[in-house]
Amino acid sequence: MTESNALDPEDRKIVTLARSARARNGVPEGAAVRDETGRTYAAGSVELDSLKLSALRTAVAMAVASGAKSLEAAAVVTEAESAAAEDLAAVRDLGGAGTPVLLAGTDGAVRRTVPAE
Repeated sequence: MTESNALDPEDRKIVTLARSARARNGVPEGAAVRDETGRTYAAGSVELDSLKLSALRTAVAMAVASGAKSLEAAAVVTEAESAAAEDLAAVRDLGGAGTPVLLAGTDGAVRRTVPAE
């Protein structure tokens, strides 16, 4: 388990961005990713009749669409106890198996960090 106050400032930033995306859009999840150049991408979950994406998969897609070649870290703010296998797979596809995924509650407190394996 990773304590929120012990987070690197850049990791704290993506947790804050994820939390803000969730609140701003009034969606169940918010996520943010940081690419190899330090750019960040934040997104909320997408719930359309024709398209349903988790916040984390949406953030990864935004990074890819913007030209990111890899990920340094990812964060998801959710009420769920764990990240979905599909979410971890999306992070792994772009960032590799060791990319850390910070799982935070809706209050922004990081509950744990898991590798995208």
